[in-house]
Amino acid sequence: MHPEPLGTFRETVCSRGAVSWFVGGACSLFWLLSVGGDLVRRTTSAGFLAVGIALLVVYAAAFLLAVPLMWSLPARWRLAPAGAVFSLSFALVPWIGWEVRGLWTYVGVLIGMAVMRWSTTWTLLLVLGAASWVFGALADGADHADLWLPAITISISAMMAAFARNIAAINQLRAVQAQVAALAAERERGRLARDLHDILGHSLTVIAVKTELARALIDTDPERARREITDVEELARGALADVRSTVNAARSVSIASELVGARRGLEAAGIAADVPGSTDAVPADQRELAGWVVREGVTNVVRHSGATRCRVTLDAHSVEVADNGRGPSSEAGGGLTGLRERVEASGARMTFGRAPEGGFLLRVTW
Repeated sequence: MHPEPLGTFRETVCSRGAVSWFVGGACSLFWLLSVGGDLVRRTTSAGFLAVGIALLVVYAAAFLLAVPLMWSLPARWRLAPAGAVFSLSFALVPWIGWEVRGLWTYVGVLIGMAVMRWSTTWTLLLVLGAASWVFGALADGADHADLWLPAITISISAMMAAFARNIAAINQLRAVQAQVAALAAERERGRLARDLHDILGHSLTVIAVKTELARALIDTDPERARREITDVEELARGALADVRSTVNAARSVSIASELVGARRGLEAAGIAADVPGSTDAVPADQRELAGWVVREGVTNVVRHSGATRCRVTLDAHSVEVADNGRGPSSEAGGGLTGLRERVEASGARMTFGRAPEGGFLLRVTW
């Protein structure tokens, strides 16, 4: 696992993950108090002691900053901060000798937090543990007591490596989820743009033409100009109703969006679609009902008809869906029960039977 860098060092050091690391890492620095105690006991010069304590503070700061620095680096450089902290530990040899190996647990933690391949991580941890044992043997002779520090270093570092991998996996999952959400939002914006284009394109064209005609007739034929303006008003109201339905989802369906969906669904099923490009003929107060009729009718055509052609017809008083398939069946009729209830509740009338094309015909009139 080689997670991508989280950003620049400035961005990473201020991230929520870095803040959590600083809190946890700072708690682990209490172990340095014992190292500081050894440093005090072994140093007689106040100036020399001050330098040693300063180096210990620098070591602690380097340990805390190393993790966000690693998170901002590409994989091939990610172990460099751990190597730098390891090298820095040898600066304390004049004060505490080979007891600096007690500081290497922090180096092991950094190796684990680098999130490298498990083979690389384990190799480095075992080498670090072996080095700790060798330097302990050089300091006071080989003894089984020298094994506890390498064991602690390796075990704590391995646990931190597993923890870091879990965090990296969670971060990658969150990144993927964010990408999926962004793609879904982009797709929805595209769908909405296409639907609005399909809904408004024809209506606005007709409105523009009728407005130009009314302006031309206003002096020569005021009565006809008045009728054209009335038509423009109705067209504008219908277009506004469709936009509200599509954008705000004020109603459950709209005839305009259902026509768009019907055309796509029929073509996807290999059925030739004869679908109107305009909803202008349908009164504004009947467009939701017309949308339900088109939805249910086209759904039955796709699912049950076996048709190769489907025709949708709209006018001021009715909506009709017909196909050239198998014709009326109990399966299709049973699926229309809910639609009949909706139609009758609105005061309209629904009929169905055999279409002139030989298939199924669904008609709702109001």
